[in-house]
Parts: sequence; structure tokens; C-alpha cells
Amino acid sequence: MAELGHITSRQHGAADRADTAKAGRHALPTHALMPLASVSHAQWNNLAGSAIEPNGYYLADWERAVDAYANGRTGASALTAWSTLAADNSSPPVLNGLVPVVSLWQAYRLPLPVLVSADPYGTLGTPLLDRGASIEAAASLLNHARDAGARALLLRDVTLDGKALAAFAAALARDHLQPRLISAHARACLDATRDADALLRDALGARKLKELRRQRRRLADHGPVSFDVARTPEEVGSALETFLTLEASGWKGERGTALLQRAGDSRFVRTAAPMLAKTGGCEIVSLRAGATPIAAAIVVRHQNRAFYFKIGIDEAFAKFSPGVQLTLDLTRHLCADPFIATADSTANAGHTMIEPIWRGRLRIGDVLLPLYRRDPTVTLAHAAMTARGRLRDAVRRLRPVRNRRTPSF
Repeated sequence: MAELGHITSRQHGAADRADTAKAGRHALPTHALMPLASVSHAQWNNLAGSAIEPNGYYLADWERAVDAYANGRTGASALTAWSTLAADNSSPPVLNGLVPVVSLWQAYRLPLPVLVSADPYGTLGTPLLDRGASIEAAASLLNHARDAGARALLLRDVTLDGKALAAFAAALARDHLQPRLISAHARACLDATRDADALLRDALGARKLKELRRQRRRLADHGPVSFDVARTPEEVGSALETFLTLEASGWKGERGTALLQRAGDSRFVRTAAPMLAKTGGCEIVSLRAGATPIAAAIVVRHQNRAFYFKIGIDEAFAKFSPGVQLTLDLTRHLCADPFIATADSTANAGHTMIEPIWRGRLRIGDVLLPLYRRDPTVTLAHAAMTARGRLRDAVRRLRPVRNRRTPSF
């Protein structure tokens, strides 16, 4: 059962083709799992547009690029839900639910028949569910997970107070089941409906803002300070190279985790960012002193939410707090955007740079969705994942903290 997802996909392939031929031209897909590349790009994008809850990291152009190239994040399958408007299958099926998944073995090397939401590089695994049929879509996804041989579905980094998880809870309740929480934390988010200056004044206070303005004036000694937003695919492609260079020049480069240092990771982001920019799904914001870039960040957008993916800084300018300065400008930029209501930092809980600035909190957690009642496999999976989380937290507490003046994601 270790490679449950891939085994099931292969087993269902021929049978699905035969079933579709028998049922007619517009039959509903009957496979439990399918390759991500097999999901209609147009259908995926339509679902994203009508999703009950935004997740920029499960947009088609982003997740497909992750699955194709990103180191350690390839090999996912699509768990999908479909509907049709006509009882006689005379209309085309419509995708109304999707979550990329891997087996528990692939995710954690645990040999249990559990499907796990795939790691999309950004720390959010909220499934896409059509807002007009969210409970039905959730129920269909659960049924297809059962068809794949799974005993449970593990959603990683899902919004605990979000509408998508509520839809899954409602679908489970029909079968007298309920979600089981494995871990939870709260991370920084921005209420972009507020006035930016008032928000920053409330968050940082007059004294801290005065110090940041002083630093910015000193930064201007190196050239006029400018905040730039790259939006078009061509602008994003060019600004991305600046970001990649900045990120690799700092502590992530020293640690060997910068995107530029891994061919698969750099290829993923070079593919995804310009593709998303074609439909306004990605921006790259930059801060410069004269002609010198000192900080840059990738921002993914979906519906009315922005996602602060990664930031890179030139640590030669660390005494001017370039990461904070860029985040202040980004805050003003997002608060001035009438299409953005919230921004998810997608940063770790307790992040020392973003949390003092973005004072909202988004509850995120890992949730196990049992597919059968009184199933010992679910008990084993829950215990194993809980123990793993406790061990990970203990290791983090023992790990020495780096002395960085402007930490980045």
C-alpha cells in the first residue's frame, strides 16, 4: 500500500477508458486518481475561479510546475470530483473539486493506506471546492479516495476556520464521521481592507515607524529608494532573476536551500511565475536604492487573497532593515488594491519579521479525515503523525537560532 496513489492510477486507466466509451461522449470520469497533467487546464482554472476558498498554491500553473520540476515534490496525482448538469450525460462533466495527493509513504515513509495533500512548495494545502456545490464536491473527493483504497485523507496546512474544511466536515457527518486534528498553529496575515498607515501605526507604534523612516533616509544615501511591482509575464520573468540572485546571496544560499541552488526548484519557479502573471496571478515586488536591488519578493494572488511566498534581501544592507522596508511597501500596495481583502504570510508561526507587522492570525493545521468508522488504520495514522510532529517540534527547539537582523521566509 506504500505507493497506493500510483498503483491505483495505473489500475484504473484501461477500465476508465472502457467505462467512458460505454457511457457516452460526456460521461463523468470514473477514475479515483489521475495524473495532474491529465486534468483539463481550462476546467482547473474554472474551478479555481469558483472555489469556495482561495489557495494560490493549488492553481494549475503553479502546482503543475511544482509537480513537474520541484525537488522532492514531484509524483503527485489528482483526486478530483466531477458533476454534470444533465441526467443523461448529454452535457460535458464539470470539475467541482480537486486536491493533489501523494501516498503517506511518499510523504512520510509511513506504510499506511492514507492519501496526503501534496506539498505545493507554499505552505497551504486547502483543496479547491466549487462554492456552489462544496459539500457535494467534498463528499465526492472522499468517495474517490475510498475507491483508491485509502482509509483516510490527510490534509496538510489547511485553514482550520475556512469554508473548505467546513465542507469536508459536513460531508463526513453524513457518514457519522468527523475530522481529527493532528497539529495546529497560527501564522501572520494581513487585513488588506484597512488603511495601511493606520494599520502600520497600530502594529508598530510611532517610535518604531520613526526609526524605520530614519533607516530609509540613510538608505537613500545610496540612491533614490524606489518600490517596483512587476506584473506582466515579461516583467515578472526579469524581476524573478533579481529575486533568485538576492535569495541565493543570503543565509539561504549559505544553508543551500535557495531556489537558485537546485535546478528543479529554479525551473519550477521560472515556469510558474510568468505563467501565473498572464492572468494576474503573480507579482514580484522589489526595493531598490538607486539602481541596486536590495530586496525582492514573490507574491501569488488568487481571488481576493495574496500569498507572500518568499523574500530575498541583500544582506550588505542589513542595517537598513531591507526585508522590513519591503514588507511595509508591500502592505501599502496590498491595502490600496481594491481586489485584495487579505494576505497570507505563509510564514512559520512566530516569524520575527512578519508577525510584528501583520497582526492578523490565520489558524493552520494538519487534519486527518477518516473514511470509515472505527478504523484502526486511522488510529495508527493519527498516532504516528502526532508523534512525528512532537519530535519535529522538539528538534526545532534544540536547533540554534541564526543571528539574522532581517529574517526572510
